[in-house]
Amino acid sequence: MKLAGRKAIVTGASRGIGRACAIALAREGADVAVNYRSHPEEADEVRREIEKLGRKALPVQADVADLAAVDAMFDHAAAELGGIDLFVSNAAYSDRQLMIEADMAGFRRTIDVTMWGALHGLRAAARHMVQQRQGGSIVIVSSPHAVIPIPTAMAYNMAKAAIDHMARTAAIELVTHRIRVNIVHPGWIDTPGERKFFTEEQIEIGAKRLPWGRMGTPEEIARGIVFVLSDDCDYMTGSTFSMEGGVSLPWWSNRASGEM
Repeated sequence: MKLAGRKAIVTGASRGIGRACAIALAREGADVAVNYRSHPEEADEVRREIEKLGRKALPVQADVADLAAVDAMFDHAAAELGGIDLFVSNAAYSDRQLMIEADMAGFRRTIDVTMWGALHGLRAAARHMVQQRQGGSIVIVSSPHAVIPIPTAMAYNMAKAAIDHMARTAAIELVTHRIRVNIVHPGWIDTPGERKFFTEEQIEIGAKRLPWGRMGTPEEIARGIVFVLSDDCDYMTGSTFSMEGGVSLPWWSNRASGEM
């Protein structure tokens, strides 16, 4: 029970990594506000899973791109749970098109959710933690896209690069308040969101080509996030915790030697 008695908010918690993270936090003793935008039934399933673990769950609907809605969500969650000790910024959006062909509405929506949404949550969480004067721990779920210029994903690449630097800046600004801010880089993870871009056949073939030979699971990433949030990592702030199965390594170089 690494997080016994802590109060947490996870954005984008109805599916994928967010869902696994909310349940993992509860398993370690935290009460959890389960943010969602458009999947209320799945958010309610997460609530039931958390309550089975004996923890309090609070589904809260908000579009993280809306600053006023995020501030209201944090105020509501803090009042219902009794404060905010932990925050996981996980919600994201992505359209995939070549830059010269991109629908700019989708491009802007990717930035609004993935970059501005992360800032809105970080800002609200930090304000509550500073006011409480009990420290806190924040994880920004970013991506190897922050450093690898993956084609057709310019807006997402830009947003993830921005929130990495955002998190490091927040870490130095909040260090005197004993609030830790860290980054987690998941690799290619088997989530419902990947089905927006790939067929099952493409996913199966692509996963085998990864350095580790498979996609990661949301539960694996959730365990890493719990570790970074916990007091086991009390000396860690402004850092990047990478769980990406080797995708940032020069895996393509092994092809020349016939190893892949």
